[in-house]
Amino acid sequence: MGDIRRRGAVALGITGLVAPLTLALGATPAQAASCTTQTGPYQKQVEKFLGRPVDGRQSAADCTAIQAFQTKHGITPNIGYAGPVTWGVMDLMNKQKAVGSNPNRDGTCPVNKGRIACVNLTLQLSWIQDGSRLVYGPVPVRTGRDGYETRTGLKKIYWRDIDHVSTIYNVPMPYSQFFDGGQAFHSVGVSMWNPPGSHGCVNMTTATAQKYWSLLKTGDDVFVYGRKPGT
Repeated sequence: MGDIRRRGAVALGITGLVAPLTLALGATPAQAASCTTQTGPYQKQVEKFLGRPVDGRQSAADCTAIQAFQTKHGITPNIGYAGPVTWGVMDLMNKQKAVGSNPNRDGTCPVNKGRIACVNLTLQLSWIQDGSRLVYGPVPVRTGRDGYETRTGLKKIYWRDIDHVSTIYNVPMPYSQFFDGGQAFHSVGVSMWNPPGSHGCVNMTTATAQKYWSLLKTGDDVFVYGRKPGT
């Protein structure tokens, strides 16, 4: 989400892992709900991810563990059901972790631009590189949901506002670095895996957004590629 106020004019826009991946990011807790006794279609996969006994049958302990994960990452309904949304988040976490410290192994993000911030929508990862040298990351990010996709392509940071507040949504967007219309890097107070995603911005944890603020400047390149799952 975002908006742009520049040179006295207001231009409204739509609006984010250091290896190893940390799963201990904060989230806005969902309201507590009753635990389901139903076995979900991804029961075994979810049990394995959570370190539970893998028997493919829902137990009270399974439900409690699944529900805690759902609550932490803002997955609703948070009733402990091993469904496609919950497994989708876990599967993405597994894929992010597998990237390790070489996020640009396929060379998709340009290495001839000097310092550049890369955003892989498919894996919901971002990092900063200088040529082929990794400067920071990769870190998990939260990009635009279906209908509000983060736009792909080569862009430049053209405006920065450390204390930005969206006039569209009336919410703070700390450490905003705008690179495409109303789309920007900025911090949020929800889990990076909180579905369905942002309104177009690249959401980040506060620590990541602060690091990006310190490492990037106006005029630096940004390259966004891939496609966010579910868009």
